[in-house]
Formats: sequence, C-alpha cells, structure tokens
Amino acid sequence: MSRNAEVADRLEEIADRLEATGVDYKPRAYRQAADNVRGHTVAIETLAADGEDAIAEIDRVGDAIAAKIHEYIETGEIEELERLREELPIDIEAVTRVEGVGPKTAARLYEALGVQDLDDLEAAAEAGEIQTVKGFGPKTEENIRDGIAFARRSHERTLLGDARPLADRAAAHLREHEAVEAVEPAGSLRRWRPTVGDVDLLAASDAGAAVVDHFTDFEADVIEAGTSKASLRVDGTRVDLRVVATNEWGAALQYFTGSRDHNIRVRNRAIERDLKVNEYGVFDIADVDDPDAGQRVGERVAGATERAVYDALDLAFIPPELREDRGELAAAADGILPDLLAPDDLRGDLHVHTDASDGDASVTEMIAGAVDHDYDYLAVTDHATGPGMVGGVGLDDEALLALADRVHEAAADTSLTVFTGVEANIAADGTVSVDDDVLAALDCVVASPHAGLDGDGTDRLLTAVEHPEVDVLGHPTGRLLNRRAGLDIDMEQVATAAAAHDTALEVNANPHRLDLRGGYVKQAIEAGATIAVNTDAHAPARLDTARFGVHTARRGWAEQADVLNAWPVEEVAAFLDA
Repeated sequence: MSRNAEVADRLEEIADRLEATGVDYKPRAYRQAADNVRGHTVAIETLAADGEDAIAEIDRVGDAIAAKIHEYIETGEIEELERLREELPIDIEAVTRVEGVGPKTAARLYEALGVQDLDDLEAAAEAGEIQTVKGFGPKTEENIRDGIAFARRSHERTLLGDARPLADRAAAHLREHEAVEAVEPAGSLRRWRPTVGDVDLLAASDAGAAVVDHFTDFEADVIEAGTSKASLRVDGTRVDLRVVATNEWGAALQYFTGSRDHNIRVRNRAIERDLKVNEYGVFDIADVDDPDAGQRVGERVAGATERAVYDALDLAFIPPELREDRGELAAAADGILPDLLAPDDLRGDLHVHTDASDGDASVTEMIAGAVDHDYDYLAVTDHATGPGMVGGVGLDDEALLALADRVHEAAADTSLTVFTGVEANIAADGTVSVDDDVLAALDCVVASPHAGLDGDGTDRLLTAVEHPEVDVLGHPTGRLLNRRAGLDIDMEQVATAAAAHDTALEVNANPHRLDLRGGYVKQAIEAGATIAVNTDAHAPARLDTARFGVHTARRGWAEQADVLNAWPVEEVAAFLDA
C-alpha cells in the first residue's frame, strides 16, 4: 500500500501548525517536502524499509524531515505533530479550507473564541462573534460565513490532480492480472473534470471474480466486494471497480464515461434510427415488439469497442473530454470535430518560477527540467511585488532586471531558448504592478490577479488584457479548486479583447487551479483568442502537471493551432515581440 499521500498530509499539517504558532521558514520546508513526497514514484514505505537515508534522497526532504517520516511509518505517529496538536487542538485542515482563514487566523480564532472546527466557526460567524475579535470586522465575518458552505461542499470532491494519479496506480495494479484485457478510468475522471466524487474504474475480463479478488489486494481498505464489482477506500477517496464482459467493453466504457446529458443525446439518436444503446451494446430493435423487454433485446450490431458504438450511430468517435452536451454530437455527425491538442504538442512553458521569488529551484535547474521534457523554449516569470504578494515574495523592478541578466547568462549554456519574463500582479483597477519600461525590457509578461478575487472581474481583466506589454493573462479567474470560486467574468468580452490585443489566455495546469476552465476555453477559441497552457511550475518536477492543462484545454475544444506554446519557437518569439 503506497502511503505517500498520507505522509504528505501529515507534513502539510505540521507546516500549517508551525505557521499558526508564528514559526518562520520551517513551514515552507515542510510544504516543499510534502509536495515532493506526494509526487514521488516510489512508495514511501519502500524507502523507509531502507532507512532514513533512502527517504532523504527525495528532493527537498532533509535529514530532519526524513527522520520524522521514518518515525511515522514505523510508529504511526510523529512526536512533534502530536505535541503541536496538543498545543492547538483544532481541526486545522477543515478550518483553513474556508477562504480567508489561514493557519494564523485559525489560531487567533481558537484563542479568542475557542473555535476548533467548522461547526464552531459557523456558530461564531452566525452569532456575530468573529467581528468582536481584534483585527476582524463585519466584512471579514461575512466572508468567512459565506465561505463555510463552500468549504463543506468542496471536501466531498477530490482534485483531478490527486484522483488521476490514484486511478493510474490502481489501473496498473489491475493490468498485472492475466485475465484483464483492458482497464480505463470512467466517469468524470475520464472526462478530465477538475474535481471528481469517486474514482471509477472499468475493466474488461471474462473472469470477473478473480479480477475483483486481485483488486482488493490494492493499497486500500475494502468497503465491499462482489463477483464483478468492488469498492475500496484509499487515503479517504473511494475507488469503485466494475468488471464487464470483454465483448461488451466498448459499450460499457461509452456508457460509464458519461456525461449523463451526452448519453441522453446518444440514446435519442439511437431511437431515431430504430436502435437501442446501453452499457451492453447497440441493438437493432426495428423488428422487436417490446424494446423494453430487456437490456439485450434485438440484434446486437456494436459494443466491442467505443468507436463501433459511435459508428453504429453514424458518428465520428467523440473524445471523452468533449462529452458534455456542448454540440459534440452535431459536430461528430457533420465530421467537424476538432483535432484536439495532444500532450506531446506542447513545445515549451511560458510561466514558471524560480527561487528568485517563491520557487524551489534555481534558474539553471528549471532550464534543465525543461530540457528533460524535450521542450524547445521556456519563459522564466518570477513574481513581481504587488497586490497579493506577501512575505517579501515578489521582486521589485530593479530585481526583475537583475534576474533577466541571470537568465541570459544561464541561457548561454543551453540550446534551449529561454525568455526573460515576469508574473506581474493585476490590481483591482486593472493596472499592472510593474513599470512599463521594465515590462518592455522583458520577453514574456504574464499578468495575473492575486488579490481581491471575488465579485465581477471583467473590467479589471479587460484593462490588463489591453495593456500593450502584457503577453499572457495568467489564471484569469484566480480560482482555487475546493477553496475559492474566483472572479466572475464575462468571458466573451475578455476573449474578444484578448484576440484584438494579441494577449494569450492561460490555462493554468496547476491541479489546484485549472484556470481557465474548459467552458471558458471554448468561448475564448470561438472568439479567436490564443490559449497558453502553462504549468506555473515552482520546481522542475511540477512541469509534469502540463497534462492536466492539456486535457482541460481539450475540454474546451482546443487544437494545436489554438495554443501558443504548441507553436514553433520562432512564432512564439514573434507573438511575444521577443
């Protein structure tokens, strides 16, 4: 059983509790370690079996943190974490899910009002007690009260960035069994929605009971298991398996991928052609007296593959990301489905950070990471100081120019094209937090909102998009999945302005953001805007998250030609005026 996510959760809790008590520097170290443990390809318990030195080989995991991880694997506890829990007996993970309540705020509310969990927080807000605490006012209390319901709902959903790796591991485990002919994620996970309820897996086999038995050996607690279905609990996430007959694989995969609205369209199209489509196949019911007499009535004309299911309905194959009832059936019938962007189409990344601001790696290390990904180019876009930047994270204008010089020096030692850049901050009035002369001196200017991330942001973003030096509008709504909804925007207006001013609109691939969302991407492309799929990576390993951005762009019907960083370097340089 891989316990990487479990251990990462404990490290993140230590970070939050240290921050709550006012400890400097250590929280960041624990969060960096947690991120790298969560994404490490080797099970942490396997490393622990070889000792603390093996654990310390994980990037950003020092000896002290390695010792705590080893302690946790061996004993089930971390002494320091237990001490921190005694000092601050609150459900810090739950309370800090509320927008505007960070670890320090949670600690202050505990000390002043005895708030220990979401129920306490809600009661205090409803009673008007929060605004009586020094430093809090009616507006803050209102924002907290409004955020509690969102925090409760969000806890029921798992981020795509957590669910997909879990599904990949479970699928790999299933493929080890000789009776398994095929395995795929299903449901919203296969459609690459930003959050999912459960992880759904579908397997094709004619030995269902044996496959289920093998599945229950996976790194998890068994909730239930039968002869063709099983449910497990892995790190708090439910993983459901359904095993189907191999000759019905395609029909089942199409049916269980959804969406519900897409499948209703498919079913209605089948009815118009005297066909019946369900999870068992496509059946010709023209000569059937009672089509509802059973699931497998009539002559079966398709079902072994998904393509055959769609072909039987005179439709081109519809990629899973498009199955949301947004016109995909009509496009498939007319033969005009988009040739969707593929992960290998990306040629570079135009939004990454280094340790010059809040990144975890040097300029040289980020360049090496891009080379390892076979990229042709990279833009180093560290944070500028401005709205939303706290704790000295952002760089002033002089420091940005000095960083550009260092980027040029590092670029001289590589064949990779490296663009200088910045992630500037968009203020409430749409102004950009860097002097125009400095922006003009840099190759790639990403402008992003980092503060005031509620209400209507349309005018604010329009002002930024129209700025002559802004090349990319970064994570436009500022949403954080399961944490805050972000800005409300008129996407058509923003996209039209972006197209007119040659400003690319970002799909931020960070699994906590996935911003723009798929529906907005579709609107942007229809308005003629250019998309940029960037990782916002703060370490080389995070460049791997590009796949989440690619599939989000695919949900918006994006083709290679629509995506700036899928273009050749010469065309990108021309777009950036670099």
